[in-house]
Amino acid sequence: MTLSPPPAEWIGANDLPQDFVLIHGMVMAPSFWRTYSPDVVRRARSAAYALPGHHPWKLTEPGQAITPEAVASAYAEAIQRDFGGRPVTLIGHSTGGFVSLLIARHYPELVKSIVLIGAFACGRFEGQERLPAKLLRVPRIGPLLFRQFFQRWISTSEQFRWGSIECVFDKGCPWQNERAVAAMEEVRLQLQQARPEDIAACIRFMSATSLVSDLSEIRRPVLNIVGAEDAIVPSAHQLRVSKLLPQVQTVLLRNCGHLPMVEHQTLTAGVISAFVDGMATIAEKRPRHMTSQAGKPAADLFRLMGLRLRRTEQTVSARVQTAQQTVFHPGSGEGPNEYHPYRHSNSASCRRSAKLGL
Repeated sequence: MTLSPPPAEWIGANDLPQDFVLIHGMVMAPSFWRTYSPDVVRRARSAAYALPGHHPWKLTEPGQAITPEAVASAYAEAIQRDFGGRPVTLIGHSTGGFVSLLIARHYPELVKSIVLIGAFACGRFEGQERLPAKLLRVPRIGPLLFRQFFQRWISTSEQFRWGSIECVFDKGCPWQNERAVAAMEEVRLQLQQARPEDIAACIRFMSATSLVSDLSEIRRPVLNIVGAEDAIVPSAHQLRVSKLLPQVQTVLLRNCGHLPMVEHQTLTAGVISAFVDGMATIAEKRPRHMTSQAGKPAADLFRLMGLRLRRTEQTVSARVQTAQQTVFHPGSGEGPNEYHPYRHSNSASCRRSAKLGL
């Protein structure tokens, strides 16, 4: 079974010599990135791709079964089509982050680096499932219940927004302003053009797929942005993902839920820009004829990020200890990954273990 490649929704102005691919989360749309992508992305050559079955990427047959290999292949074909095969920086939110890791695992030659936002590595993170996935597991009537649930959720602007409110931690954040309302209304209208059975097929693919055992093979620099109060993807799972990736820097945002790019847009954009600028600086300074061990470029990158972004964390929370100068922490004997549990003591992520896998 194969999938046609997703169409591109161009976000960037092509002013910078950088290439980005943005992938949204489940039951969202590429248009979301028009409002919430960082400035560095808007100034570069940047394309937003839909998730499988999400408008405008319909499946060949309504509700057809899709496989991880087919999904990765379709995105790879799109990157080759739109970027001439040049490696890109993937920016994935939630399920988009999950798919970004999948692409990097199967087609590493097309990936320069990865930015994860509220992402996961297993469709049933920590053994949990969201309501739509549970509905689809109900014999016979499950797909019908899911269709009714989905269509009712996107039927009105208010219904859609209130159904999404658990994504944010601070209900008074910019999620409530006119800009956010307009962005989510555009997403809702795009979802109305998708077939419920196609959305269901994407959820089934996600729920049946785990990349946990593959994370150690993804040898590209990764920035993992985690909301400490994420109610959709537990922060414990996201931090566990960091421990399993060979070259990763984790940024834990206080008082933040599942939408860092909305709840703390300026901070999130700054973190991503520092990551991208750090990579560009390393590429310029490293002699082309020299080679180095896999972990050295990543270590250099994270030091540069720390220099570029001094005090970026928010006010101190009782649940997460502050890192006074920066959210970027150099390693201290834990290998190439940069997650240190003692830095986040008394947080929700340390009070429960991260149980990954099906």
